Order: sequence, then C-alpha cells, then structure tokens
Amino acid sequence: MALLPLSANFENDVFAMLVPVDDQDTAQVVGQKIAEHAVGHRVAAGSVPIRVRHEGRVLPPEQRIGEAGVGPLDHVEAFFDES
Repeated sequence: MALLPLSANFENDVFAMLVPVDDQDTAQVVGQKIAEHAVGHRVAAGSVPIRVRHEGRVLPPEQRIGEAGVGPLDHVEAFFDES
C-alpha cells in the first residue's frame, strides 16, 4: 500500500483538487473519494454509479488504481455513469 496523490475533478465541477488515495484503492473507491469533495457542494447529487476516467479511458470499477497505469499527480475525472 502506497500513497498516490492524484489531480482530480468531478465532471462539471469548476475546481480541480489534489486527492490522496491508496494505490490499492479500486476505481470505485477513488470515484467516491473525489465525489466527497464535490457532490452536494458544487455538483448536484446523482442516483447512478460514479465512474473514473483517466486519459480518456473509463476504468473498470473493480480495477485497482495503481494497476491501471495511473501515476502520482496524474489527472483523473469522476463522473456519473448515465449510460
């Protein structure tokens, strides 16, 4: 387990933020950690799952972020999966 600081935002949020995650966190957990700082504050809550996008690729929810090719200070975006 290692600290993995990420640049992140939630889709349609006006702020990017630095979010510390663990490299063993799943993409689902990372999405929730990002959402904690935006959803209900600057982004309206949704009733669909939260997903994470890295370099245009949507990460599978169960994939560990450290195994997905995401490195320190890489930018990721969380979003509501309305598909």
